[in-house]
Amino acid sequence: MTKSPTIPKNSIPFPSSPEKLTVPPESATDHRRRRSSSIISHVEPETIDVKNDQDINPNLNANWVHFKGAWLVHIVIIVLLKIFYDLFPIFSRELSWTLTNITYVIGSYIMFHQVKGTPFDFNGGAYDNLTMWEQIDDGAQYTPAKKFLVGVPIALFLISTHYSNYDLNLFILNFISCMIVVIPKLPSSHRLRVTLPFFS
Repeated sequence: MTKSPTIPKNSIPFPSSPEKLTVPPESATDHRRRRSSSIISHVEPETIDVKNDQDINPNLNANWVHFKGAWLVHIVIIVLLKIFYDLFPIFSRELSWTLTNITYVIGSYIMFHQVKGTPFDFNGGAYDNLTMWEQIDDGAQYTPAKKFLVGVPIALFLISTHYSNYDLNLFILNFISCMIVVIPKLPSSHRLRVTLPFFS
């Protein structure tokens, strides 16, 4: 009868305490894939659990864009901004249109592309990594609401350029402000994050 080979006790490493067996859970709040030196990162798709949390209730944070009058609000805001800037005699007509454009663009960018998550706690934080633009229509592109929201800053840019008599300096300001809010709405920018040093 042959003896089975004995394995020395020291040849197989066994953890000496349960702490060595624990695996740190993945961060549930940040699903970004990024190199350490990169300023551009990409948000990973949601897991099945997160998708289930998103489907529990309608997303009130993004579904308002389909309500009656939601599109009209943008036009009313632009008209009110123009009236506001026209109240100051120091602003010429050309400058008031440019300031209207820049103010609308800044507010639109903050609302749709800067703030993440929802102000309501109804989906267990399922939207915490997504901007409002990424939440609208569950991230689908070229929907009627998204086409309208892309068209408004472009139309405002054209109007501002026309009423500023195609002044080069004001044209550059209007064009840059338009691009700042239109580029994040493009499909190629979907789920991309740009992290600038000292601003993150």
